[in-house]
This record gives sequence, C-alpha cells and structure tokens, in this order.
Amino acid sequence: MYHNNYKYQKRSHALGMGIHMKILVVGGSYFYGRVFVMLAAKEHQVTVVNRGTFSMEEFGALQITGDRHDPATWRKCAENYDAVVDFCAYAPGDAAFVLEHLAGSVSRYLLISTVDVYERGTGIVKGEDAPLESRQFPGEAGAYISGKVALEGELLRECGKRGISWTILRPAILYGPYNYAPRESEFIRMAAKEHVLPQLTDADGRFQMVYVKDAAEAALRCLENDVSRDQAYNICPEESADYQLFFEAIIHALGEQVRREPMTAKEALEQRGILLPFPVYREETELCSGGKGKRELGLSYLSLFEGMERTCRALIK
Repeated sequence: MYHNNYKYQKRSHALGMGIHMKILVVGGSYFYGRVFVMLAAKEHQVTVVNRGTFSMEEFGALQITGDRHDPATWRKCAENYDAVVDFCAYAPGDAAFVLEHLAGSVSRYLLISTVDVYERGTGIVKGEDAPLESRQFPGEAGAYISGKVALEGELLRECGKRGISWTILRPAILYGPYNYAPRESEFIRMAAKEHVLPQLTDADGRFQMVYVKDAAEAALRCLENDVSRDQAYNICPEESADYQLFFEAIIHALGEQVRREPMTAKEALEQRGILLPFPVYREETELCSGGKGKRELGLSYLSLFEGMERTCRALIK
C-alpha cells in the first residue's frame, strides 16, 4: 500500500499560521480529494463531509459524517464558508442538493469535473471554450460523462440564482499516491515483482497525465485567486504521453532491469488479461490545452518521469 510520504501539519499548527479561508470539502477521503485536504489543511480551516470511511482529522481537518443526499448532513454545516469544493458530485441534482440544504452560507462552489465532458471525435486540442458532449454513450463511462456535463450546467444555474461564484476544474488522467483506480499501480507492481512490462506494438494513442499533488495545488490556487471566479480550467500539461513513454517512466523510476515483452493490444487484453486503462489507438485520442490555467493562475506540472518517481517511492517499500 501507499506510504504517507507527505509532511503535513496538524490543525493546531495551521491555526498558528493563521486561517485564511474556511473550506467545506465534499468527499475528500480517497484520492484527489484526500491529497487536496492534506495540502489545504496546512493553511486553511478545512471541514470534510463524507461517509466517514477514512478519518481526515489526523491531517488537521474537521470531519462531518453523513450522506450527501440526506438533508440532515447539510444542517450540520452551519458556518459561513468561503468555498465548497466538491469531489464526489456525479449525478444531476448533486450540486443543487448541497446548495439547497446547506445551513451555512458559501461564497464559491468549486466543482471537480473532467476533461471527458468535451465533445469527442473533433480532432482538435480542446480549450475551455470547446463544445461539451451532448450525446449519451452506453455503460458506466457514458453515465459518468453525461452526469458531469449535466452537473456543470446545473452549477452555473444554481450559483447564478444564489449570487454565488463558481469554478469548474477539468482534470486529465490523475495518477500518484492514494490512487485507488487500477491504473499506474498495476503496471508498477508488474514491473517490480515480475520484472516485465508489455511492449505494445500497435498502440499509437496519446493521453495526458497529471500528478495528483499538482491537481490539488491547482484547486487551492483557484480558491486563493479571484481571477478564477466563474471560470473553468483544464488541469493538464501541454505535453502528452503514449504507452511507450508511460512504461519508460515506470522503468526509469524503479531503476531496475525490466524486460519488455512485445504484444499487440488485443493480445494484452484477451490473452494476457492486461487491462489498458488509457487510449490505445489514435482514433481514441482526445487532447486538451492547459494554457489558460498556466496563464491566469501560474499552474505548472511535474514531468511524467518525475511524477512517476514520486509515485513509485510511495507505492514500493
């Protein structure tokens, strides 16, 4: 499992530095949200609302346990918050429900969305003003995309009615410590234990990967900067990767001899049972621009090689 190799201060230490904002985090105990809380609680008063599966109090956050779809949960949140940061809104109505039942006041609502909301198959590198997807795709992935698209529109309407500022973040593929999705960790373990990784002979798809702490810092930078009010930002580096570069970054991070076994993507999936979580083929490639966040907020991103080194150190004893 991942080791806590971050150095975070307790809330008592943060209080000594002075609290700048009161932040209400929805979710926040798993991957992206967890790292955000660990970072934000160093300088701000953070309250986390979730089911209580994992305690966040050790990182300096207050914790309110409850279901986001239960009005009683939000009656417990009676303070005046500078911002709500919502990491676990997936279905239409999720954001509206919070704003309707929140006992306290809030100045801004920051919604974590995804770059997958953009219209697919356009062949362009998508900026924040690119059209959003209006089609309904099958399966869980299709429901996730349509849910996020609907939530973005809902957020603008609900915040507009209440005079609340909004900010939308659209991260690309997140990786790093605490990632519960079977993505980079599966290949790191394969390389570390079996000393082998695939050499995909027909994979020409490209994708953008963001180290999770960079994404957490981007969210915090938004809250600390008024230029981000009523704005959406892609959270992604300008550079893209492919499977070849991704595997090279893992091998470099481990610093060990790892054999590359040639195979097609079909052979990897059907014969070897190797899941391929990123776009495999060029026609699946969907790239976005992170230029707006870089210009307006000064966002920056670790290289894939450096981010993978940190990920491997956290994952491997």
